[in-house]
Parts: sequence; C-alpha cells; structure tokens
Amino acid sequence: MVPTPLVPGHVAEHTSCLLVKLGQVLFRLAEDQLEPLGLRVRHYSILQALADNGAMSQLALGAYLRIDPATVVGSLDDLELLALAARTRDPRDRRRHFVDVTTAGCRVLAAANDALVELDTRVTADLLAPQRLVLRQLLNALSAGPALPAAFDETRAHGGRKLPSSVRR
Repeated sequence: MVPTPLVPGHVAEHTSCLLVKLGQVLFRLAEDQLEPLGLRVRHYSILQALADNGAMSQLALGAYLRIDPATVVGSLDDLELLALAARTRDPRDRRRHFVDVTTAGCRVLAAANDALVELDTRVTADLLAPQRLVLRQLLNALSAGPALPAAFDETRAHGGRKLPSSVRR
C-alpha cells in the first residue's frame, strides 16, 4: 500500500502549501532530534549564529535570526541555565548585553549538527544525492533571494498581518 502524501491532492499544486506542511513536519522532527541534547530548534539557531558570527548584542542576534526580542531573551535564559551561552554587559552601554557561545555550547552545537545531518539523511532518503543537492540549493536561493525575506519582513513589521495593497506605500 502506498502511503498518503503529507500534502495530498490539489493542495500539493501550491508550492507554499507544500513548504508549509513540510516545514511543520520537519520542525517537529528536528525538535525531537535535538531534544536529547536539551535543545530546541530556536536554541540551535542561536548557538549556530553565535558560532558563525562571534559575540553579538541580543538585539543584533534577534535581527540576524529574525526572532522577536522576547523569544531571544527567553531562549538565552534557557541557554544560560544550561551553560551553553553567556551574556555580558556592554561596557559602553550598560543597558545592552553581548551574547557568546561557551565552550560547553560549542560541544553541544557539534553534537546538534551531527544530529541534524542524521535527520537530513533520513528525511531525504527518497531522493538521489544530486536531487538532495539541488533541493538545498533551491531552498537556499529562496531563503537568500530578495522576495521571500522582504515579504516576511513586511508581514512581521505589521504584527503578522500584511497590509492591504491600498494601504501599502
């Protein structure tokens, strides 16, 4: 018996519907994969951003990852409790905090990356190696291109609602 696709029927004719459902499924799978390490996807994203960029202000970190300030603070609280990240005050502006990944955070991040490579292999098992590469290239093109980030930023700027075209500038 052939399993029912995650996105069945005519719904699968819409790239956005495919990406939404696959994103939901992959988010759940990634959360499960990272859970033994004490991490959630948002924790992983923060640790990887810090490893990639070095210490950053909380505000810059949130902007870089497009995460709202409250979520950044809560996630950093979690990471500090686990001794995976550390906040220090900016000596020039005591209201501002810099965040960096700790040595323990680097070790957990390495394990998280191994776990996510394993997950990637599992969830793309139905694709040939060249197809996996093309898929990653296409998804990176969507992520880095101007259209999708601009649409997301516009929606976020208006509290999750896109303004009607008659109101937009």
